[in-house]
Amino acid sequence: MNICIFCGARPNFIKVAPVIRAIEKEKAAGTDIHYELVYAGPADDPTLESSIFEELEIPRPNVFLGVECENLNELTGQVMSKFETYLQQHPTDTVIVVDDLASTMAAAIVTKKQGIRLAHIAAGTRSFDITMPKEINRLVIDGLSDILFTAGISNNSIANREGAELSKVYMVGNVLMDNLRFLHDKIEKATLPEEVTRWTKDENGNDKPYLVFTINRKALLANKPNLLKMLQQMLATSGDMDIIAPLRDKAVTTIMAFGLHDGLDLSHFHIVQPLGYLEFSHLTRHTRGIITDSGNVAEEATFNQVPCITLNSYTEHIETVKIGTNVLVGEDPTALAGAVCNMVQGQWKDAAIPDRWDGRSAERIVKSL
Repeated sequence: MNICIFCGARPNFIKVAPVIRAIEKEKAAGTDIHYELVYAGPADDPTLESSIFEELEIPRPNVFLGVECENLNELTGQVMSKFETYLQQHPTDTVIVVDDLASTMAAAIVTKKQGIRLAHIAAGTRSFDITMPKEINRLVIDGLSDILFTAGISNNSIANREGAELSKVYMVGNVLMDNLRFLHDKIEKATLPEEVTRWTKDENGNDKPYLVFTINRKALLANKPNLLKMLQQMLATSGDMDIIAPLRDKAVTTIMAFGLHDGLDLSHFHIVQPLGYLEFSHLTRHTRGIITDSGNVAEEATFNQVPCITLNSYTEHIETVKIGTNVLVGEDPTALAGAVCNMVQGQWKDAAIPDRWDGRSAERIVKSL
C-alpha cells in the first residue's frame, strides 16, 4: 500500500507524527506499506524549525510543494495544481489529510478527482458557523472522504447526521494524545529557557504556581476594545500569580500596545518566545491553569487534567467540556474573570479523560487502512 500523508501547516505534523510512527512499526513487522510526507509550503518555511521533527521523531517531508501566499483562494488553486502533478507522478493508493485548512481542502478535492481513496483525520469537527472559512473546508473534506477518522462520539454523531455511511466512520480517538504518551519522558525532562524558568521557579529552585496564556485567533485580536477588557479582567483576578505567554507577531504587538498606550498593567504578564513542542508541553503540563483560544491546547489540557479556559463560545471537541477540564467563556470579560478566579484559587470542576484518548489512535488508524 502506498500512502501519501499531506500537511498544510506546522500543527498538522504534530497530528500525523503518531501515524508515521505507526506506519514505520507496521513496515518493520513486514507489512507491505509505504508512505511519503508532502508539505504544501516551501522547504525554508520559518515555522518548520528542525527541532519539531527531531522532537516528534519523524523525518522531514519527502516533498515540498512550495506554495506561499496569503490569499486563501489563490493558495487553494496553487495547492490543487501542484498536488495534482504530484499524484500523477507518484502512484498512491490512499491520501491522508488532517484538520481543516484551505490547503487540506484543496488536496482533498484533487485526491478525489484523481480517483484515489481519501482518509480524513479529525473528521466530524464542527463549529456550526458557516461564516467561518474553516467550517466550509470541514464540510467539503468530510463530504469527499472515503474514510472518516473521528476523535470522539460527538464527532461520530455529526458525521452520521450529515449522511456519512456508518461503514466509513471510525472512532479512533484523539491522535494528539498518542504524542503525549509516546513522548512522556522527553516532555518531563524538557529544559525550559531561562526567560521562562525565572517565572516558574523561586530563588531556591522550587516550583512556583503560574498560568499559561496563548492567543492566535484573528477575530479575537481584531476586536481590540473587547480584548483589552478581557486582559484587564484576567490580570485583575489572577492577582500576583505570574502569567507566561508564549506569543507570536500580531499577538505580541497588540498586547504590548495595550501596555504602552492603554495603561494595561503587565507586571505579572510575561511575553516569551514561542517554545518548541517538548518545552511547551512541559510548561502546560505543570501549570496551575491555561487560558487559550487553541482547541489543540485545550485537548492536551484535558489529557493532562489541567484546568483550561477557552476564549471561544464553541469547541470542535465537546468532550473537553462535558468530560474534561475545559470551560468555555466566549469573549465575555466577566465570564473570563470568574473562571480565572476559580482557577487561581484551585477550585475547578471534576474531570476525566474521554474514551479512546489512550495513545493508540494512530495504531487504530493504520490497522483500519
